[in-house]
Amino acid sequence: MTISKLRSLIVLMAAGSLSACVSFGAADPPPYLLSLTPDAKDVGGAERTGMQEQALVVRLPTSPQKLNTLRVPVQTRTTGIAYLKEAVWVDKPARLFHGLLTETIAAKNNRLILTAAQASGKAEHYLSGELVNFGLDGPALEVVVTYDAVKMKSGEAVGKRRFEAREPVFAAEAEPVGDALNKAANKVVDEVADWVG
Repeated sequence: MTISKLRSLIVLMAAGSLSACVSFGAADPPPYLLSLTPDAKDVGGAERTGMQEQALVVRLPTSPQKLNTLRVPVQTRTTGIAYLKEAVWVDKPARLFHGLLTETIAAKNNRLILTAAQASGKAEHYLSGELVNFGLDGPALEVVVTYDAVKMKSGEAVGKRRFEAREPVFAAEAEPVGDALNKAANKVVDEVADWVG
């Protein structure tokens, strides 16, 4: 066998082993992307003013690794997790939930909400937490949204509370699950807004 034939054979073998490990995007994209829509919306042109100290800083929730993706997790059994076919978020659940939370608190409570950078370290009111669940309980055929919230105000005791909402779905499919998650998430953020004030 000549050297050029040997090189060609090596290149072909390397390409074959690589294609077994890497996907080059042959799968079809999902028919649409899922998002969250707030029930309580801030009106266009609404203005809020106040001192940085009075503003509320809502931190991006932390989340477990199962939610660190654009896909919708399905709890298949006590220790088993799969992902729902064709169900893809426009952004990671923690970011979508954060947007829903800030919009709802601002609209319901007429609160001035700033980012940590905008508050320049002067804010005395903080809301943080963990988005524990944001997916489908397969055996129960219901979505679950769980948020462990922590509120802190300078000079006061720290408050911590778990908020959870469940919504039944008629099928483990992207559209009904997305709608149910939106409904459950709005219930949770509505309760959090009442708790924060």
